[in-house]
Amino acid sequence: MKSNLTYGKVADLFPRPGSIVVADEWFHGRGIIEAWGCPVLWVRAAEEEKTLATVERLTEELLGLEADRDTLLIGVGGGIVTDVTGFTAAIYKRGLKFGLVPTTLLAQVDAAIGGKNGVNFDRYKNMLGTFRQAEFIYIDTDFLKTLPIRELRCGAAEMLKTFLLADPHAYEAAVEVFRAETPQVPQWLVRRAGEIKMDIVSQDPEDHGIRQLLNLGHTFGHAIEKCSNRFEHGEAVAIGIVMAARMACSKGLMTQEDADRIEADFQSVGLPVEALIPETELQAAILQDKKRTGATLRYVLPVTIGKATIWEESVTV
Repeated sequence: MKSNLTYGKVADLFPRPGSIVVADEWFHGRGIIEAWGCPVLWVRAAEEEKTLATVERLTEELLGLEADRDTLLIGVGGGIVTDVTGFTAAIYKRGLKFGLVPTTLLAQVDAAIGGKNGVNFDRYKNMLGTFRQAEFIYIDTDFLKTLPIRELRCGAAEMLKTFLLADPHAYEAAVEVFRAETPQVPQWLVRRAGEIKMDIVSQDPEDHGIRQLLNLGHTFGHAIEKCSNRFEHGEAVAIGIVMAARMACSKGLMTQEDADRIEADFQSVGLPVEALIPETELQAAILQDKKRTGATLRYVLPVTIGKATIWEESVTV
């Protein structure tokens, strides 16, 4: 599968005749998107907006604009906006072409890449969705300069996750970058994370095998998000990765030294490492994970800094 990632200045991407933009309402009135001359549909970037109700509203607006099968839908924003855009494009009139302009670090290294599009249902993450690749994913790292530190750290969690799968050198470099009080994220780290994810996705576009490694930290993380509204997605994934490392230790897959190092590294960059949720409540949410098959639940567990494995475990349902 050919990579659809492009890195550059977003001003070079427009104008795009025949396009309709779906954008994070944070940009409304700032003049950036309005200057492109495309109709704009605004979305509030909040988990409670990542629903079928939002997709229905966007569908009504697209019908009002007489969008047809030749319309190009362009999602501009973080992971919530890009997920909703891709899902809407996949189902509107049985499929529009779409492109993405991810503007958060989390979206630039993870959420916007790979063709997974979807919405939440009853607080279960991405329970409804599709696999459909964007025509392009245009990444301008200048957007990262506008992000508050909490947003950057959420992206750091997904970036560190990716490097834990395949690149110990980049992992160490990223930890050093995010230890700074005001991190300046170099483009090479953003590119490297994107390359690793695209390499994995190209081998397994529809998530039947190796692509499941990208769920490191997510089985626990999604359950944490369902049980608590205190954490952003990246923060829940960070806690989930630490929990996965502890589980790997208990299974004899990872040394205590490496598990302790991951926890210490995550703490050092300002990420949470525990959720303080009752175990029974967390386990009940984990049992609803969409990656469960019958009585078998898949976890992704780190083995070393730079390698992980898929671990299957029988559960009582």
